[in-house]
Amino acid sequence: MQVTETKAEGLKREIEIVVPASDLEARLQTRLHEAKGQAKLKGFRPGKVPMAHLRKMYGRSMMAEIVNQIINETPRSVIAERNERSAMQPEVAMTEDEKDAEKVLNGEKDFVFTLSYETLPAFDLKDTKAIKIERPMVEISDEEVEDQVKRIAENARTYEVKDGAAETGDKVNMAFVGKIDDVPFDGGSSEESSLVLGSNTFIPGFEDQLIGVSAGDEKKVNVTFPDDYSAPHLAGKEAVFDITVKSVSKPGELELNDELAKTMGLESIDRLRTLVREQIESQFGSATRQKVKRQLLDALDKDYDFELPEKLVEAEFNNIWGQVTAELKKNDKSFEDEDTTEEKATAEYRRLAERRVRLGLVLSSIGEGAGVQITDEELQRAVFEQVRQYPGQEQQIYEYFRNSPEAVAALRAPLYEEKVVDHLLATVEVTDKIVTKEELMKDDEDEAGATVAA
Repeated sequence: MQVTETKAEGLKREIEIVVPASDLEARLQTRLHEAKGQAKLKGFRPGKVPMAHLRKMYGRSMMAEIVNQIINETPRSVIAERNERSAMQPEVAMTEDEKDAEKVLNGEKDFVFTLSYETLPAFDLKDTKAIKIERPMVEISDEEVEDQVKRIAENARTYEVKDGAAETGDKVNMAFVGKIDDVPFDGGSSEESSLVLGSNTFIPGFEDQLIGVSAGDEKKVNVTFPDDYSAPHLAGKEAVFDITVKSVSKPGELELNDELAKTMGLESIDRLRTLVREQIESQFGSATRQKVKRQLLDALDKDYDFELPEKLVEAEFNNIWGQVTAELKKNDKSFEDEDTTEEKATAEYRRLAERRVRLGLVLSSIGEGAGVQITDEELQRAVFEQVRQYPGQEQQIYEYFRNSPEAVAALRAPLYEEKVVDHLLATVEVTDKIVTKEELMKDDEDEAGATVAA
C-alpha cells in the first residue's frame, strides 16, 4: 500500500492511498481458499469446488467486501502511523467512474482513494497556579428558611366555605371561559378552577377583579396578557373571561408544627426545615458552581489562542444555531425582536462556537495529562438519571443507550468536563466572597459551556 500526502495546509490534510491490484488479488485468493472448504454448491462435493468457479460465483462480492474493509480500517491506521489525531471522522473519496470501479472489483486496477481530515491542534499547556477565582457564597438565614417553609405549608393550608364577599387570601372556586375578540381560545376555559386571591398566580389584574365576589355571582374579567407570556399566540392580547363563582372559602390557621409536617409525610417540622435548608443550599451551590466555572473558563480562554479545526467549529456552530432558531420559532419571535440582526447573531454564535471548541480541546488535554477518567459506574449513574426522566419508558431508554454508543458518549462528555474542572479548582487559588442572593442568582451571558470531545 502506497501512502502519499498531497495536502498539508494548517490543520488540513489530504492523503492519497494506493492499494495495488496485486494486494487486492492476494486478499481475494485468501478469502477464496477459506471459502473453498466451506462452500456447498450443487454438483460439487464439499471442498471440491474449483477455484475458478468459486471466483466466478463470489469473486466480485468478496472484492467489494475487501474494498469496504480497507476503507474502514485504513484511515485509523494511516493517521496513527503519522502520529496525528483527526478532529472528526475522515472523509473518504474514490473514483466515481463506473468503468474504473468495475476494474477494481475485477482485480484489474489498483484501488486508489483519498483521505481528507483536519488534525487536532498541538499546543503547550500553561501553568494554572496563577489563576485566581472568587467563589461567591450566600449565607442562608433562619428567616429565609422559615419563609420557604411557610410557602410550602401554604399548599397544605385548609379552607372553609364562607358566606359573603371574597377578600384577599380567600380561595375562589369558579368556572370560566376566556375569549379574544369574543371568540373562545384554546386553554382559556375551565369548569372547575380554584384561585387564592393575592397569590399572583393568574394573569396580572385577574385576581384584583374578583375581590368582593360571592358564590353564585357572574362577572366579566378584562385582562391583557403580558408581552412575554409563555404562550406566544396570546402574548400582548386583550381578553375577557366570563366567570361563574361557585364558592368562596376563607383560609384556616397556618400552624407550623409536627402535625403539618406529618401531612407531608415527614416526622417533624424540624425535619421539614432541614430539608428546606438543604434544598436552598443545593440551589445556591449550583449557582456558585456555575459562577466559579465561568471564571475558570474565562481565564483559560484568555490564556490560549491557536488554530481550530474548521469542521469542528462548524459542527458546534450548527448545534448552537439550531437551538437558537428553534427557540425563536417556538416563541414566534425574530432576531429583530431580540434587538439584533441575523448577521450579528451569526457572528456572535460563531465566536461562541469557537470558544467552546477551544476550551473543549484545552480541558481535554488537561484531563489527559492529569489522568482523568470516567468510570463505568459513573456512566451507569448518568444513564440511570436519564432513564428516571421518562417514567413508563424505562426499558426503551435503556435499550436506546445500549444500542447507541454516540448517546453514551454525549453523556460522558459533560461528566469528563466537570471532573477536569474539579481537578483545576484544586490547583488554582480560590477565595470565598459573601454575596447577596440577588448577586449570586444574577444571570450571566450564556457563554460558559465548553463541549469536551474526549
